[in-house]
Amino acid sequence: MRDLNYKHLHYFWVVAKEGGVNRAANKLGVAAQTISGQLALLERSLGVALFAPAGRGLALTEAGRTALSYADRIFNLGEQMLEALEDRAGEAVLRLTVGILDALPKLAAHRLLQPLMGMGKPVRLVCYEGEIDELMSDLALHRLDVVLSDRPVASTGSLRVFSHPLGEYPVSFYGVPALARQYAKGFPASLAGAPLMLPTRTNALRGKLEQWFEAQDLRPQVVGEFEDSALMDTFGRQGMGLFPALSMLGPDVEAQLGALPVGELEGVREQVFAISGERRIRHPGVEAILAAAAG
Repeated sequence: MRDLNYKHLHYFWVVAKEGGVNRAANKLGVAAQTISGQLALLERSLGVALFAPAGRGLALTEAGRTALSYADRIFNLGEQMLEALEDRAGEAVLRLTVGILDALPKLAAHRLLQPLMGMGKPVRLVCYEGEIDELMSDLALHRLDVVLSDRPVASTGSLRVFSHPLGEYPVSFYGVPALARQYAKGFPASLAGAPLMLPTRTNALRGKLEQWFEAQDLRPQVVGEFEDSALMDTFGRQGMGLFPALSMLGPDVEAQLGALPVGELEGVREQVFAISGERRIRHPGVEAILAAAAG
């Protein structure tokens, strides 16, 4: 088995991240010649070229891209280890690493995580956002303690997970005051032709909204579709159109986005789940989230 020189790998990682040897040298405080020499030794030991000339700079080869994906995991995991050991040294700080599905509204995630602030002990909350497959991979590798999702996830042969329901919440449409006043009267019939911003079709809520439109015989004007709920909130704050959010978040939506409720969508509920790698929750932070959701 060949030995891997992690110092050489770290030089490679920084060069790839910084976009060149000179930038990496400035970041690391070493000579560019030193880094070039270490990269050459790494390529020789691996038996592949990691970079190829590209104009005045360097570009990753296919082997280099593969090496970078592993280096990302190695050094990110190392940083997490140092943070965890720092927390352990203090013995008073509870660390909770949460993955949040990118489609899950950020105000909803904030509300669900609020119980951590009332645990009576210092909490270090680390949040990552991503797509469900990426988050499940990180959960399986124990990089995450729990994942917040708008849908349950089934176990597979290589992935054992458990979906803990956090609740089903009514959904309302919101808009800046001028739009809210215009469309609140006569709701929901008033939505015919109204400018609406909706989540993309990859979002579980989108299908429920379309079923509701059909049941109400409504043909709204869709002015925007957003995968990122935070971006939809930003456009909503600017008055681009009406947008959906959980009814219970009304005060937060008004305070942070300056938007008012137009009306609640009868029969439409958004589900939220806490996905864990264990059936019996042992992490005190996850226990607090589940207990608060259970009421």
